[in-house]
Amino acid sequence: MNKVNTLQLLSGNEALALSAYHAGVQVATAYPGTPSTEILENLSRFKDIHAEWSTNEKVAMEVALGAAYTGARAMVSMKHVGLNVAADPFMAASITGIIGGLVVITADDPQIHSSQNEQDNRHYARLAKVPMLEPSDSQEIYDLIPLAFDMSEQFDTPVLVRTTMRIAHSKSVVNVKRSRTVKNAQPAFHFNVQKYVMLPVNALPRHVLVEKRLLKLADFSETFPFNQITWGKRDLGIVTSGVAYQYAREVFPEASFLKLGMTWPLPKKLIKKFADGVKRLIVIEELDAFLQENIQAMGIKVTGKEFIPLVGELNTRIVTDNCVGAGLLPESETVKVIPPASGMPRRPPLLCPGCPHTGIYSVLNTIGQRSKLLESKEPQEPKLIIAGDIGCYTLGAYPPLNVLDTTACMGAGIGQALGMEKAGVKSKVVAVIGDSTFMHSGITGLINAVYNDGHITILILDNHTTAMTGHQEHPGTGLSAQGEPAAIVDIESLVKGIGVKDVKVINAFDIKALRAGVKDSLERPEVSVIIVRGNCAVKVKKRANPRAVDAEKCTQCGTCLRLGCAAIQTKDGVVSIDPTLCAGDICTICEQLCPQKAISGPGKGN
Repeated sequence: MNKVNTLQLLSGNEALALSAYHAGVQVATAYPGTPSTEILENLSRFKDIHAEWSTNEKVAMEVALGAAYTGARAMVSMKHVGLNVAADPFMAASITGIIGGLVVITADDPQIHSSQNEQDNRHYARLAKVPMLEPSDSQEIYDLIPLAFDMSEQFDTPVLVRTTMRIAHSKSVVNVKRSRTVKNAQPAFHFNVQKYVMLPVNALPRHVLVEKRLLKLADFSETFPFNQITWGKRDLGIVTSGVAYQYAREVFPEASFLKLGMTWPLPKKLIKKFADGVKRLIVIEELDAFLQENIQAMGIKVTGKEFIPLVGELNTRIVTDNCVGAGLLPESETVKVIPPASGMPRRPPLLCPGCPHTGIYSVLNTIGQRSKLLESKEPQEPKLIIAGDIGCYTLGAYPPLNVLDTTACMGAGIGQALGMEKAGVKSKVVAVIGDSTFMHSGITGLINAVYNDGHITILILDNHTTAMTGHQEHPGTGLSAQGEPAAIVDIESLVKGIGVKDVKVINAFDIKALRAGVKDSLERPEVSVIIVRGNCAVKVKKRANPRAVDAEKCTQCGTCLRLGCAAIQTKDGVVSIDPTLCAGDICTICEQLCPQKAISGPGKGN
């Protein structure tokens, strides 16, 4: 990976990691989240830097900021909603500034491929008054990152780099033309209270410096090498950035373009020059009218969101069709949508066969009488309110499990459950959270519930990994991001240390124990925690003895189908289990639940 002047096919995330390494990054932090996860995964392969999965994005930002204070180059990466978690230290970093370069990666998720929203994090750059760069392909990512570090050090500021799902995961050829260069091989912290200690007496003069810095950055943006005008036909000029530039160039190959690689602060003179050189000016951008509104604030006439959608990703078809509707293209340019191939099987979102969450969700479904709730045509108060959280266990909200009532953001389920209980609902309240999410932001919610005398049950689904984003390590797994042995944070001891008296640890695949444990905890007038422990099915390598259905005993009652297990299938009223999908002996939940005892493994009567 370190040869100079080689051509490599790299995704945006791979190019970003390699470029940061070549630019001399010494500390890299992150919390996994699509579409940013692969950045730290690729950086962790380099053993001459420190790369860590931090407990959450706020901590990741703080660790990177501390490193930057010493003169080391540091980078922190996260998905767009992660910047919400990290906003406090991110805003502080803008005020204090840095010594070593600090680059902050926000990977946005237009179209909500794997998130709870599609917020536009370009607004964070304006809010924090820091520069923002937006690459449009893997080569630009590779070329921009060293500039980001240089800018950070030149202007004493963190630099925000925004990618999106398509930029992060699309692959293109990259000319790898640098090798690793470390600017400060021996970092050190130097005493400077006025810069680092943000008491009011120091923070106010620092604010003045931030405003002066922003003016200097605005001047710098006028000559920033990735803010480029490409003159074509002058009847139409398009201002764009990021992946939207790729779509716009494909749709309007002969138009004039102002492609912005630095989208905050904006180059006012360059934009005005471009606007004066074209007959009509438009902006093509994904999500909010960030560029359009800021250009309009300069007194320049421009349109864009009048016909380009505010919601979802763009692509060449969407850009073409909406520009046809706006009269920018002839009707003949409308792109026909090719329907999916007929006869393709549906793939609804489901938990994996052998998932350790299936059993507890089956128990919650039964205890909460969710089937009756779903059958009702009128809004009903559930017998058991189940506050969910962010993780692969969020799939329990889909049929046939139907067990989650809320999902907001990382760690919110515990606080929501307490809020409902304190509001005086008649129903019992349960919060469901995964082990990695508990480490991320569930601990403070649990402390709050104990301190405020909550009467709720909290289920920590411990599958010993961060499964949703690709099985990354966390403080409970015993391994670091770089594969080295690490201290293990024991959830049971932690929960007891917080002050929870009723703590149960139950095998995720023992239905009777799960049912008894939940019923017992629901009746306790205190905070109760059940740690439901079972390995993620994807990480279990050895599988044996798949289950099978005895057709003579099976009455097609449908109990097993309500698990939503992909291995259990039905055709023409006959239930069967696909042996290639079944997790076998590691699960057996369907066998435990079958009222007719029609499901068993080899040597057990089938």
